[in-house]
Amino acid sequence: MNSILSAKSVDLGALGESLAAEYLTSQGYRLVMANFKVPIGRNSNGAQVTGEIDLIAIDDETLCFVEVKTRRSDDFAPIITAVDRRKQRQITRTARVYRRVMHLDDMPFRFDVVTVLIPKNKEPDIELTRSFWTEAKFKKKSWSGDPYYNF
Repeated sequence: MNSILSAKSVDLGALGESLAAEYLTSQGYRLVMANFKVPIGRNSNGAQVTGEIDLIAIDDETLCFVEVKTRRSDDFAPIITAVDRRKQRQITRTARVYRRVMHLDDMPFRFDVVTVLIPKNKEPDIELTRSFWTEAKFKKKSWSGDPYYNF
């Protein structure tokens, strides 16, 4: 039973990503890559952690890292709530690797979210949220300006 549910959710997710890519293109984005995966470090147990970014695109001169969330219903909670702090951190770390590998350190960038609601027997509802979070949210605080820290 679980494999059937997993197959259905994979199909729903793939459909959502396809619809999101079409939508972004219609909004003037230029798609660069889909499903970028890369090792981003190790967790507290020492296991390898792989980061993934659903879509990478360019909007005008801005590099956009796009998370796509697809659901059949938003009755329980808004779809965008699935892009929680843990997911944002993972995408931010993955984007940092992508920018470093592609030598794009000076290019402006942002983190967008596309939500795709696909109710049964209805047309999909697609929403784009630009700049849902920033990398600064995950930067470590510097103590250098604290007079008690500098000896």
